[in-house]
Amino acid sequence: MDVFDDVSLSLMKFGVGQPVPRKEDPTLLRGEGRYSDDVNLAGQAHAVMVRSPVAHGVLRGIDIETASAMPGVLAILTAADLDAAGFGPLRCPMNVPQRDGSPMKTPPRPSLAVGKVRYVGEAVACVVAETAVQAKDAAEAVELDIETLPAVTAPHEALKPGAPQIHDEAPSNLVLDFHYGDGEAVKKAFTEAAHVTRLEIVSNRIAVSAMEPRSAIGSYDPATERWTLHLGCQGVMGIRGTLAKDVLKVTPDKVHVLTGNVGGSFGMKSQVYPEYGPLLLASRKLGRPVKWTDERSESFLSDHAGRDHQRVAELALDKDGRFLAVRLSGTANAGAYIYPPMPATTNAVKNVIDVYRTPAMEVNSKVVFTNTTPVAAYRGAGRPEGNYFMERLIDTAARELAIDPADLRRRNHIAPDQMPYKAPSGMNYDSGEFTAVLDKALKAADWEGFAARKAESAARNKLRGRGIGSYLEVTGPPSKEYGGIRFEEDGTVTMLSGTLDYGQGHATPFAQVLAAHVGIPFERFRLLQGDSDQLKVGGGTGGSRSALVASQAFLEAGDKLIEQGKQIAAHVLEASAVDIEFAHGRFTIAGTDRSIGIIELADRIRGGLTLPADLPQSLDVSHISDNPPFSFPNGCHIAEVEIDRDTGHIDVVRYFMVNDFGTVINPMLVAGQAHGGVLQAIGQALMEHTIYDPQGQPVTGSYMDYALPRAEHAPDMSIESHAVPCKTNRMGIKGCGEAGCAGALPSVMNAIVDALDGKHIDMPATPEKVWRAINAG
Repeated sequence: MDVFDDVSLSLMKFGVGQPVPRKEDPTLLRGEGRYSDDVNLAGQAHAVMVRSPVAHGVLRGIDIETASAMPGVLAILTAADLDAAGFGPLRCPMNVPQRDGSPMKTPPRPSLAVGKVRYVGEAVACVVAETAVQAKDAAEAVELDIETLPAVTAPHEALKPGAPQIHDEAPSNLVLDFHYGDGEAVKKAFTEAAHVTRLEIVSNRIAVSAMEPRSAIGSYDPATERWTLHLGCQGVMGIRGTLAKDVLKVTPDKVHVLTGNVGGSFGMKSQVYPEYGPLLLASRKLGRPVKWTDERSESFLSDHAGRDHQRVAELALDKDGRFLAVRLSGTANAGAYIYPPMPATTNAVKNVIDVYRTPAMEVNSKVVFTNTTPVAAYRGAGRPEGNYFMERLIDTAARELAIDPADLRRRNHIAPDQMPYKAPSGMNYDSGEFTAVLDKALKAADWEGFAARKAESAARNKLRGRGIGSYLEVTGPPSKEYGGIRFEEDGTVTMLSGTLDYGQGHATPFAQVLAAHVGIPFERFRLLQGDSDQLKVGGGTGGSRSALVASQAFLEAGDKLIEQGKQIAAHVLEASAVDIEFAHGRFTIAGTDRSIGIIELADRIRGGLTLPADLPQSLDVSHISDNPPFSFPNGCHIAEVEIDRDTGHIDVVRYFMVNDFGTVINPMLVAGQAHGGVLQAIGQALMEHTIYDPQGQPVTGSYMDYALPRAEHAPDMSIESHAVPCKTNRMGIKGCGEAGCAGALPSVMNAIVDALDGKHIDMPATPEKVWRAINAG
C-alpha cells in the first residue's frame, strides 16, 4: 500500500462527514478526566462562602470573632478586605440602549456584599481554613446582622409603584426598557389584519444543573506578581480579560487561567463569578493556593439561572393566512444583578421571525431587577424562546382559522429563491429550504397516520396530541478566533483553539477538519484550549459557534502550514518553491515522483535540519482568524404526546427531527448534541421550574423539590439531515449546539395543547396543571 492509499483510507475513516467516536471518551469513561475539583496544589487551603440567608436587607455588620478563633481557620475576608486590596466589582460589559437612547442601568456587582444583600445566597464573606470541613464549620459561626427589607421576586411586581427598591441606580427596578422594530408599521399591520392571534406566554425559570458543580483554585506568585486561577469555564481568554480588567485591575499578562475537563455548563459557566476574587486575594494574603468547590445546595443559590420571561405574543394575518407582523411585549427577570446576554432583548429580535416571511416586527422588553439569583445564558439564551413564541402563535392561529398547522407554515415559509433574505430583524439569511425540511419531517413522523394512533390512545384512556416545532437560530456573533498548529517532540501535533470543550467533543471534529485539509493522520492530533498562556485570542464556546469558527481558523492555519511547508520542502528537495505542489499530506516537485511527507518533514526539522535564515524555521503556525458572520441553523421537530386522563401525566411517545446544520463534520456528535438539547427542552416543558416564596426564599432549592428529566423521560428520537451548506463560512457549517432546545420547546408544547383540544397551558406542563386543564370543562 503506498502513502496515497494510506492517506485516502484514513480520510475515509476519519474525514469530514464521518461518525468518528470522541477522542476523549476512553479517558473519561475510565474516570481519568481532570475536572476542577480534581486539581489539588501543594499546600492548598480551603474556602467556604458565607451566604445571605435573606433575600433583601441592609447589611449592618459581620461578626467574625468566634469563627476566626475556630480550629484551622486561616482568614475570613469581607468586602472591606477586597476594597483595601484595590479589587474591583464585577461589571456588565453590555450596554444595550434604552427605548429613549439612554444607557441601560448596570450597577456593579460586588464579589462580597457591600451595604445590602439582594438575594438569598449572595456571598457576604469568605472563610479560609486548613480543611474544607473546618472552613464550613467556621462559616456557620459567622454572624450576620441584616436588617430585613421587603423582597420582590416577580418582574411585574417589581415594576409597580411602591415596590422594594433593589438598586438606587435603577428607579422602579428597571434595568432596560428595550424596543426594536418599526412600531408604526406593526401598528398599521395589526389594524388592517383580517385576524389577530394573541397569547400570554411564559418561559419558566430554570436551574442550570450542570453535572459538575463550579470549583476553583486561586494562587498568587509574588516573584512574578502573577495570578493563576484553575476553574471550569467556557473560554479562558474571556475569564482572563474580565478578571484582569474588572477585579484585579492588572494587565492581562498578569493573569493565568487554566481549565481542564468541564462537566457541562450550557452558558452558566461563561462568566466570572463573585467567588473568584476572594479566592485570589486569600491566596496572596496567605502565600498558598486556596480552593473552593460548590456544594449542590449552594449551586441552586449561586449559579446563574436561565429563561424567566413573561410575554404577550401577537401575530397579525391577512385573509389568506399570510403573516403581516409579529409583536412581543413583556418582562424579563434579570435577578439581583445584570449579566449578558439578556436573552429577552437582541436574541429575541434575531430569532422570533423563525423561518417565515414576516414583513414587520416589534419587540418590547422590560428587563427588571428582582431579589433572586441573577439570570444569564442558558442553552440558546433567547434563541429557543423566540422560536417558541412564534411556533405557539402559529399553532394557535391555525386552530382559530381552521387551517392545517403544516399548511399555515408552508404558506409563510421564506422560499429558497428569496435567498438571500433580509429579515426585519436585520439578519441576512443566506440559505435554507424550509418547506422541504418541514415536508421531510412530516413524512418521517407519519403525519397522515396520526388519526389511527390517536384512536388507539383513546381506547387506553389517553389523550394524544401532535405538535410541530420549526426553528431557525442565529449563531453567536462574529469575533476573532485562534487557530494554532504545533508539532511536538513526541511526534504528535497540537491544535490550539480559543474555543473550549465543556462536553461537546471538540478534539475529534477539529482533528477531522485538519486531517482532511493537510493530510496529517487523525491519530496524531491533540487539542489544547484551556490555557490562557498558550493562546492569543479566544471567543470561547457558546451560541453554536465553535465548529464554524474553529474550522475556519484551522483551515486558514492549515493554508499557512502548507505555504511554510512548500518553502521548507523546496530546500530539502533542492527545488524552487514555485515548483512544489501539495496534496494528500505530501510536498512534491511538479512533474516528478520526488516528494516528502509533511510528517517526515516535521521529523527532519525536529531532528536538527538546518534551514536558511530567510525560510520559516518550523512548520508551527500561530493564526488569528477574523471569524465569519452569522449562520442560520434550522429544522423541524415533530412530537407526539400521550396524556393520562385520570392523572394528567404526560409521556412524549414519538419524536422526529430534520435539521439543516449545513456541512456536518461528525454526524455522531451532532446527533448527541441534538438529543441532549431535546431532553433539556422536555425538562423545561414538563417539569423544571425554579420557584421563590414572597420573601424571596427559594422553594425549589434541591433535587427533592426541583424536578429534572431522567432517562425514562427521553423518547426514542429519529434524526435526519437536510443539509444546505451556508455561504457565510468556508466549510458551510451552520452550528448545532442549541437546536435541540429550539425545536423541542414548541413541538412538545404544541403537542400538549393539541391533546388538550387547544387549551393553552404554560410551561412546565406538570401533571397537576394538565389534570386541572382536563377537568376544567
